[in-house]
Amino acid sequence: MKIVAMIPARYAATRFPAKLMQILGDKTVIRHTHDNTLATGLFDDVFVVTDSEIIYDEITNNGGKAVMSKGQHESGSDRIAEAVVVIDVDVIVNVQGDEPFVKKEPLERLINLFEEDTENKIQVASLMQVLTDEKLIADPNYVKVVVDRNMNAMMFSRSVIPYNRDGKITPTYYEHIGVYAFRKPVLIKFTNWSMTPLEAVEKIECLRYLENGVPIKMVVTDYMGIEIDTPEDLEKAAAKLDSYV
Repeated sequence: MKIVAMIPARYAATRFPAKLMQILGDKTVIRHTHDNTLATGLFDDVFVVTDSEIIYDEITNNGGKAVMSKGQHESGSDRIAEAVVVIDVDVIVNVQGDEPFVKKEPLERLINLFEEDTENKIQVASLMQVLTDEKLIADPNYVKVVVDRNMNAMMFSRSVIPYNRDGKITPTYYEHIGVYAFRKPVLIKFTNWSMTPLEAVEKIECLRYLENGVPIKMVVTDYMGIEIDTPEDLEKAAAKLDSYV
């Protein structure tokens, strides 16, 4: 089985323009993400897929592999799908470009799902972690997910799910971590489907899979990374950098 990591890297960002090219310690955010993904040793290849010559040069000039996007894309999955059409690969792992503290263990657990799935029943898998902070649970920037007894996602939402109606039960809240693994055929299908109603209203791309009847297997991890969305996030990441191993 050939497994490749693809890191979508868009230069423009509404809340924090050029965030991937911000310096974190001794190198840029996107290089941290690329280098830490490569250092896991889990992949046959690691590529950054970008719409920016600046990011492309940043990766290739420092010994990495990058692919330039040709079209305009609504999501990282669309950007990756364009690149993998011509690549011989079985499973693609989408590592977010703004997650510089990539760890081996969560990615390995995702990959193991596919390696152990001899009947190819799992088409898409993703990560989640337990949320206990009430402020984060209520924060729409933290995407929540609920799962069934087989750990398949039932719904993703920026709202609080499940809703604790009478307060007598203490539910477990999960945050969706935007790291995905896909088999190549279903990723190509994703890009040929139109944006679905729930995806459009929630602005959560993985809902397109659920609305088209494709289950998403979820894996629990205790990974607590820092997604770089704001200058404040970059400051938090800089403070964490010294303790990252």
